[in-house]
Amino acid sequence: MNTPWAKLWAALRFIAFALLCAGVGLARADDIDAASAVSLRARYLALQEQLGHNQFQRPLYLDSSEARGEVKGDIHALINSPFESAGAALSNPGDWCDILILHINTKSCRVSTGTAGTVLNVWIGAKHNQSLAEALRVNFTYRVSARAANYLRVGLSADAGPMGTRAFQIVLEAVPLENGRTFIHLAYSYAYGTFGKLAMQTYLATIGRSKVGFTVLGAQPDGQLRHIGGLRGVVERNTMRYYLAIEAFLGALSASPQARFEKRISDWYAAVERYPRQLHEMEPGEYFDMKRKENLRPQPGPV
Repeated sequence: MNTPWAKLWAALRFIAFALLCAGVGLARADDIDAASAVSLRARYLALQEQLGHNQFQRPLYLDSSEARGEVKGDIHALINSPFESAGAALSNPGDWCDILILHINTKSCRVSTGTAGTVLNVWIGAKHNQSLAEALRVNFTYRVSARAANYLRVGLSADAGPMGTRAFQIVLEAVPLENGRTFIHLAYSYAYGTFGKLAMQTYLATIGRSKVGFTVLGAQPDGQLRHIGGLRGVVERNTMRYYLAIEAFLGALSASPQARFEKRISDWYAAVERYPRQLHEMEPGEYFDMKRKENLRPQPGPV
């Protein structure tokens, strides 16, 4: 019987069913977050030996892989920042701009919003003073896919990156540990096609020919360690730079707001210089001068 009461009852049943489905979806999302937190904690326990004894002289484990036109770097590390403050900062897109700008090749970063959600417009260029018109703009879609009392997951993804790369991704996971510490997993990856591979091969055969990564492949006849090169070397160096930027940013939160920028650039430079074989690119005066000018640069116009 198609009466007004029947229509109302049908509508109420539909609403109740929709709410039930939404509740199930939320429960499943919570279950996924809980499973991810448990998995990351298990990874922390499994890496105790590597975190305690490594070439970095800090609780850090780095790995990389290359397969099917994609390279990826992974860092698992223990940081001395409480999860509450680290999670609050790392789930803020503006703070990610302050992190990314520490990298030698990041010239500017701006947060924008639109139909795609939150986007980090990042200008990537050379390791010297450079106008934004000369730099490449990479638009990272920014998403906090999980934020709970015991787990955080943040993702930055871009369809296209520098040097013909694509499927550019930075993913951060974090869980709290005892004594006010946080365990994080940082994954940095990108794919490349024919053009991207040729561009990277040209770079590695010219200005990048002497550069290496961190993975030790063995010893040379003279007893010196032989480190990985090629695309895995590239991705390892950049994964480390981004990790050290996160660490420098979190470490500077204890300073006054006026002093944080100088502390960030000072701490980041000091951290990369601990690994000169892989990460030395600029003298301190050059780096500080470049970053101070970039920090004072007027924000780019609408994008």
